Amino acid sequence: MTKIDTSSPESVLPTPSHTVGPFYGHALPFRGGEDIAPVGHPDTVTVHGYVTDGAGDPLPDALIELWGPDPEGTLPTADGSMRRDPSSGGFLGRNGVEFTGWGRIQTDANGHWYARTLRPGARGRNAPYLSVCVFARGLLLHLYTRIYLPGEAAVLAADPLLSRLEDGRRDTLIAVEETRGTYRFDIRLQGEGETVFLEFQ
Repeated sequence: MTKIDTSSPESVLPTPSHTVGPFYGHALPFRGGEDIAPVGHPDTVTVHGYVTDGAGDPLPDALIELWGPDPEGTLPTADGSMRRDPSSGGFLGRNGVEFTGWGRIQTDANGHWYARTLRPGARGRNAPYLSVCVFARGLLLHLYTRIYLPGEAAVLAADPLLSRLEDGRRDTLIAVEETRGTYRFDIRLQGEGETVFLEFQ
């Protein structure tokens, strides 16, 4: 047994850092996390994509969190994203009525994720966007980025963040419309085509 003298701060070794995974995938996912929009809402859109590493390989155990305003640009204040069963403590899922603007989605075995939400409205000088947080193995800290939905080119060009990025980098933040109401947004953690990630201070 190794003994460490803790009587002086100089003799205490720092705790080693570790990645955010893989244990977050055990307790954090919840049933219905991808269904952010109330069923049947006319402004529902589907956003989906893949999470890949620097080599372009899919990550089957990444976790994506999304936040977004409603179509009027108002941030929701409704509770109800993760209702629990009072007897078992398990997740009941959403109540199917309130729009909370928040969801949590785990990637499948192919690194794919999807969410059904409402198309966000603009807030302030920003073009409409969804905020994203990525948890994945190998990351020391979770990552933040944004998903801008394509639409009015002038609005996107005037966005304070997008206007500061070069074309190739800007494109990593703008989803591609596949069909009406369905958008693809891939998240590449590093390497060529790496998604632009944000740092909040």
